[in-house]
Amino acid sequence: MQGRVHSVETFGSVDGPGTRFLIFLQGCHMRCRYCHNADTWAQDAGTWRTAEELLAQAERYRPYWGREGGITVSGGEPLLQAAFLLELFTKAKARGISTCIDTSGQPFNRREPFFSTFQALMEVTDLLLMDIKHLDPQRHRLLTGQDMDSIQDCFRYLSQIGKPIWVRQVLLPGWTAEEGYLRQVRAFLDTLDNVKKVEVLPYHSMGQFKWEALGIPYPLKDAQPPTQEQITLAEQILTGRA
Repeated sequence: MQGRVHSVETFGSVDGPGTRFLIFLQGCHMRCRYCHNADTWAQDAGTWRTAEELLAQAERYRPYWGREGGITVSGGEPLLQAAFLLELFTKAKARGISTCIDTSGQPFNRREPFFSTFQALMEVTDLLLMDIKHLDPQRHRLLTGQDMDSIQDCFRYLSQIGKPIWVRQVLLPGWTAEEGYLRQVRAFLDTLDNVKKVEVLPYHSMGQFKWEALGIPYPLKDAQPPTQEQITLAEQILTGRA
């Protein structure tokens, strides 16, 4: 089996525990206004790679991973290639490699054949990194171009099976930086039993050049990054310290 791969990074330090080999798969249905990987959206682009090829490349860097490091698969949206991801992670676990998925959860559903594939994938996945885009359905669609139902169902299912997740909230003034909204997110997190870490990701526009290179108007040209005060407040609320 082959998967469509956008790119790899050999030394990732913010995408899961320890130092990690990052694989970015091609294709995504979301159109997040702040996306810094718009070049991963198209599902018919990328390079075909096998699991064996990727693992052989990854293991060249294994001496640098330490006890916590391993492989993180991001995108794009990796769950759009769930069958390939299952093969990759099955082979990785056979080699004793830690596995992590960075996903929006948007492709999740309980229909076949996806659901059985997802269940098998969770057996060979150590950790998931999941973003909360927005909790309000209308704001979520405006921000991402997609509904939020499947994403929330994914959160609930992962909590039900006790699969560890790290939750990330992009802090975007005017959208997700207000105290009232942040307290809603904290209340949602309190309904989950599997959250091991919460991270605040301050909005930045470093991916704007990719939109422009693709000829796509960047929708947040006037957006400002959050202040340090906003970042601190968000961290305190989302980690339950305020």
